[in-house]
Amino acid sequence: MIEPIGNQYVVARPVYSANAFGEEHKKKQRHHKTFLDHLKGCCSCSTQKAKKIALSLFPIASWLPTYQIKEWLLSDIVSGISTGLVAVLQGLAFALLVTVPPSYGLYAAFFPVLVYFFLGTSKHISVGPFPVLSMMVGAVVVKLTPSESTAALEISNSSMSNDSSTDEYKVMVAATVTVLSGIIQLLMGVLRVGFLVIYLSESLISGFTTAAAVHVLVSQLKFMLQLTVPAHTDPFSIFKVLNSVFTQIEKTNIADLVTSLIILVIVFVVKEINQRYKAKLPVPIPIELIMTVIATGVSYGFDFENRFKVAVVGEMKRGFQPPIAPDTQIFQETIGDSFGIAIVGFVVAFSVASVYSLKYDYPIDGNQELIALGLSNIFSGSFQGFAGSTALSRSGVQESTGGKTQIAGILSAIIVLIVILALGFLLEPLQKSVLAALALGNLKGMLMQFTEIRRLWRKDKYDCLIWIMTFIFAIVLGLGLGLAASVAFQLLTIVFRTQFPKCSTLANVGRSNIYKNKKDYSDMYEPEGVKIFRCPAPIYFANIHFFKQKLIDAVGFNPLRILRKRNKALKKIRKLQKKGLLQVTPKGFICTNDGFKDSDDELDNNEIEELDQPIHTSDLPFQIDWNADLPLNMVVPQISLHSLILDFSAVSFLDISSMRGLKTILQEFIRINVDVYIVGSDDDFIEKLVQCEFFDDEVKDSIFFLTIHDAVLHIWMTKDYNASKFNASQEKEMKFDFTINTNGGLRNRECQEKAKRSCWKTKRKLT
Repeated sequence: MIEPIGNQYVVARPVYSANAFGEEHKKKQRHHKTFLDHLKGCCSCSTQKAKKIALSLFPIASWLPTYQIKEWLLSDIVSGISTGLVAVLQGLAFALLVTVPPSYGLYAAFFPVLVYFFLGTSKHISVGPFPVLSMMVGAVVVKLTPSESTAALEISNSSMSNDSSTDEYKVMVAATVTVLSGIIQLLMGVLRVGFLVIYLSESLISGFTTAAAVHVLVSQLKFMLQLTVPAHTDPFSIFKVLNSVFTQIEKTNIADLVTSLIILVIVFVVKEINQRYKAKLPVPIPIELIMTVIATGVSYGFDFENRFKVAVVGEMKRGFQPPIAPDTQIFQETIGDSFGIAIVGFVVAFSVASVYSLKYDYPIDGNQELIALGLSNIFSGSFQGFAGSTALSRSGVQESTGGKTQIAGILSAIIVLIVILALGFLLEPLQKSVLAALALGNLKGMLMQFTEIRRLWRKDKYDCLIWIMTFIFAIVLGLGLGLAASVAFQLLTIVFRTQFPKCSTLANVGRSNIYKNKKDYSDMYEPEGVKIFRCPAPIYFANIHFFKQKLIDAVGFNPLRILRKRNKALKKIRKLQKKGLLQVTPKGFICTNDGFKDSDDELDNNEIEELDQPIHTSDLPFQIDWNADLPLNMVVPQISLHSLILDFSAVSFLDISSMRGLKTILQEFIRINVDVYIVGSDDDFIEKLVQCEFFDDEVKDSIFFLTIHDAVLHIWMTKDYNASKFNASQEKEMKFDFTINTNGGLRNRECQEKAKRSCWKTKRKLT
């Protein structure tokens, strides 16, 4: 019964052990679904389920009917045009990383968007070429493409030109790798392994995307400086690229450098204006579009290519190339690389999508993202594009220019389509350094995530460490290996937290049923002879020894050592009693022969197992008080503890190894006459112990109680206990007279006059 009185409540109920509660309150018989039940549910079909599956496979059917034309259309149009122009520029630039002609980059920027528009769950990411993936694909292309001398020898006997045949083979390799990575992503989505993204915490995603932004920054340096830098995707690749850049720094094209810096400064300034005055501006200023038009016109008008030898986009092929079938031989040679590309592409896209989904509060589905990206890459590769994900800068453009939905994405694809079919020639005089500057201008948001370090350090040191190590791993090892190492490190921190939990000793606060860490409060009540120990983590093979050591530290003695000392002393007492050398008086033992000696070394070395057994004194004509003086000055440590309460409310599971260790610990305490109680355990926890035959004649299932207070009251009733630990000042200030009733209620005698204002009802005093 619960009786609320103001901001207090009165509870009157029996003291419950787990068994007593189970007898009074019978559990329902529930049917737990088996694997076959789940399989039947998956295979069953209904109209509602079919509709749900259709909506999950085609997310566009969920958001398109609710599209707010008046509020969103103008922003999506501006965003689509801006994103389309950036997509065109990045497609041209990233095609150079794949070592294929620039026009193929437009295909990679066009086809994935069409598929993702129907199948994707993110409203803000722009799907298409990503520089790191482009470099990874480019490394495979370079690895599989014959060297120039070999190619020249093979082509000398054919009618094809060297350049065209090499380019065609490079395109074939890039397209095949793209299709294979898409197939891998599609299979992962169909098999529903998108749950793997739950291992990517916010700290990990933030650190990873920041490192990816740094990779993008470094990858664009060679275009800003117009240097020849080979592609690298292996560990330490970023340092190799930087080394190549700095060793050639004297070859920098000043015109490209100045142009890119001017573009970069203008883009940063205008974006800051857009951010600061976004409430007053009807739409963000499309600075990328403006700078592209100006840069192209200036480069063409002043003939930068011939006057300053700057690198320009060059000849652009019009129209689409016919689709091709992937080369199965290349499949066999690139399966490992394709798997890495598939994983990195998905994680990058999902990481960026997660950032925007958190910012704008809408859900994304990892499995559906895998399906959407997989089909996007398959479609793109079939039309001679290369692997894509989402470019951080391009997604930044789509979001920062006001994009609300993937309508902006499809409009960007239309811009790319127009360039492919009709306007490509207008971009031929555009400097590649301008492409790089525009890409870098949209990385500000990702690079500003460095400020997360300070915030995380103040809030959680583990999360801060995850962010830093993820960033370091992704920078040093590359995005593929870096991601794997980051996930492993994050899981290691979880293991570390559970392997070394912050165990504590609890005591009663304010004479209530509340128990807290005894180090945190001054007004604590700790029943004498009772120790309450809390473990706030699962107990398993990795932390069972740590748990045991912390428990020993809390109680102040090693129960196994006490047990062995007592058994050794008992063995000596038996020998004295058998020889008639021992007399028992009301004052204790009297030994009639002080010359009796026994070998401690023999006992320690040869009878260890016997010393670990329970203490049996039934054959003796007297009882032994182990806290009294023993004959012959036998030294057995005296202990005041008679009850140990283990708070397992935060222990979610035990494995087999820790179960054996826990049983050994309980047996050691029980064998030295310390009663052990376990409180707060879940019913499933107890059922597992029963299934594993944990209980026996020593460790019984009656040791489980619902709460700490139930166990404490049970101890008081069974031990006839009325002592407590208080210092002198506390005893003087607090002359409490506690009473206990048949319902298990604990109360202060002073509260009896205020029964409906404070504690519990009382029926008889605790003697």
